[in-house]
Amino acid sequence: MTDTLQRFVFEGAAVRGAVVRLDAAWRATLERRDYPDAVASLLGELMAASALLTSSLKLDGSLILQIQGQGPLKLLVAECAGDLAVRATAKWDEPIPDGGLAALVGTGRFVITLDPKQGGETYQGVVAVDEPSVGAALEHYMRQSEQVDTRLWLACDRASAAGLMIQRMPGVPSHDADAWPRAEALASTIRAEELLRLDAPTIVRRLFHEEDIRLFDREVVTFRCSCSRERVANMLRMLGEGEVRGVVAERGAVEVSCDFCGRRYLFDRVDAEQLFAAEPGLSPGPGGRMQ
Repeated sequence: MTDTLQRFVFEGAAVRGAVVRLDAAWRATLERRDYPDAVASLLGELMAASALLTSSLKLDGSLILQIQGQGPLKLLVAECAGDLAVRATAKWDEPIPDGGLAALVGTGRFVITLDPKQGGETYQGVVAVDEPSVGAALEHYMRQSEQVDTRLWLACDRASAAGLMIQRMPGVPSHDADAWPRAEALASTIRAEELLRLDAPTIVRRLFHEEDIRLFDREVVTFRCSCSRERVANMLRMLGEGEVRGVVAERGAVEVSCDFCGRRYLFDRVDAEQLFAAEPGLSPGPGGRMQ
């Protein structure tokens, strides 16, 4: 089983971490769209990062990482639910040049959303994107917006997406004042090939073999899309009756495709009539497009 996440803590120190590796979930994402290599690499890293950050939260809902830009790469979105179900998508314009995150995104922003899904208060934080990588952008966000020291090492190829995260736990007493800089130095020796090919126990043992580490049981990560006909119906209501009726009059029906999983939803004239006769539903998540 390779789609797993394992958390760990330094005993007696205010340092925690997690290792994630996604094989099947990442390949399920790639199967649904033909991503250019540069886009796929960034998207896989963002997907792995979403699982790592979710592992540090007590979340009954979803964490959404969204990078919006004005360069060739218009949008990167990765979502991870509290039960570690993940999905991701991207939008871009050809051609995609070589370069890191900042070069592809141009002027942009990084948005992190905590969506409780059950009527609770939604939290959203925003920072500018001017970092060369997904990991550096998230580290910057966590320092500036959350005041939590966080380091991320992310890797991705066409077979796997993986990552290592360590955090200094705020408000937790530590009997080892040097634990955080030591953990940073040791974790910085990780190589992309190790992240993509080794399991979590092996990685933790190689990096921190002289430390007193408690490794928790592995947790399963899965690909799952939360799109539904009800969510699409609500999105169409938000577009407005006039626009929806106009599309139906021109094309005979409205067809909406989910950017995450590729599922298609068709609303004909009768369906459109029923949309605006019914009460509005819940707000949809990102990732739908009308055709």
